[in-house]
Amino acid sequence: MLIAHNLSKTYAGGETPVPALRDVSFSVPAGECIALVGPSGCGKSTLLHLCGAMDRATSGRLVFEGRDLAALDDEALTLVRRDRVGFVFQFFNLLPTLTLADNIMLPALLSGSSEREAAAWASALAERVGIAHRLGHYPQQVSGGELQRAAIARALVHRPALLIADEPTGNLDSAMSLEIMTLLSGLNTERGITIIMVTHEPDMARFAKRIVNFRDGRIEQAGHAKEMVG
Repeated sequence: MLIAHNLSKTYAGGETPVPALRDVSFSVPAGECIALVGPSGCGKSTLLHLCGAMDRATSGRLVFEGRDLAALDDEALTLVRRDRVGFVFQFFNLLPTLTLADNIMLPALLSGSSEREAAAWASALAERVGIAHRLGHYPQQVSGGELQRAAIARALVHRPALLIADEPTGNLDSAMSLEIMTLLSGLNTERGITIIMVTHEPDMARFAKRIVNFRDGRIEQAGHAKEMVG
């Protein structure tokens, strides 16, 4: 699904250019769940943003479903994000003026689904993630765990090929974190959804099938999760 060839990213906004990624090469088969781990500033979030077509590499190639993202213009990248990628963020990013149902439906509507289709799929996903009884509530009326469940349903409502999760449990307590990771792992296993996530927590990384350790913008180690975290 995703192949990176000598991928590099340098931020040049200040007086001194800051290299975030240095010649990173790796691949993500369809249906895999990968955890990117490492200390803050090591490049893992930068790689996540590149994989989700949210940013452009400085050099190298990133091929997503057979298309070189570097060769796409901004409009084409927007369509990749809209139609092929789902996003789950640490702070949920739900719109406070919309109910959970409307928040979940929104990406499907933007992708061209009818309101009836979007509502039906949103309802089915809400049932799957355990918040069907909360669909009429607003974000400020539900718990953090329920907000993240809604965010996961929203990320899946347009049937993306790839789910990008940036610290999906970073704003939750340990018990709720385990519930969310169990949910994501189940979606990966049951539905074959490809997941790339960033996490600082070894207990969360163990839910992935493969772990990629980053340090100083490079891949330091990669392997099966069971071998790397026990």
